[in-house]
Amino acid sequence: MSSAVRFVALGDSYTIGTSVAEGDRWPNQLVRMLGPDLLELTANLGVNGYTSVDVLEFELPALERLRPEFVSLLVGVNDVVQAVPAERYHRNLREIFDSLAAHVDPGRTVVVTTPDYTATPHGGDYGDRAKQRAGILRNNAIMAGMARERGIRVVDIFDISERAEHDRALVANDGLHPSGRQYALWVERIAPVVASRLGQRV
Repeated sequence: MSSAVRFVALGDSYTIGTSVAEGDRWPNQLVRMLGPDLLELTANLGVNGYTSVDVLEFELPALERLRPEFVSLLVGVNDVVQAVPAERYHRNLREIFDSLAAHVDPGRTVVVTTPDYTATPHGGDYGDRAKQRAGILRNNAIMAGMARERGIRVVDIFDISERAEHDRALVANDGLHPSGRQYALWVERIAPVVASRLGQRV
């Protein structure tokens, strides 16, 4: 029987890796970097287009069955695109974190910030770039603040995503989502945090 930690990834298109091969998704790259003997990707529940309320209603119920020992959360961009008020996003996150705490210790949870999709070639397709970028930063701040209050580690990859404006190799073929190469840069930052939470070094 495997002794690897059961890992469940929650979120939206950035978790499921829209427009990249399965092996290039960041949760898959994370498991590959840390080693399958340490971390097992039990489920990637990310869905393209999901908002915080979708995670709450459709992803969290699966945790009872999946019995995760480590969880990641990345959600917020579609709340910005759909103009979900900050107060509602905050309320949804509070419910998400409360639910997660019933399944996994906060020390075994990691939050990844939402990238800046406005830096991509199609980043202007979803509204004014400056306004949308400000919305992403606002939601990232809300999530980071709430996570840290609960002892949950936050990995900020926003600055990495900004490089896509000048490095198109960091953008998937759809001109909007991160490429496998960008996700690899994320994992370089995420892996040490996860490893430390699991009592390991990278």
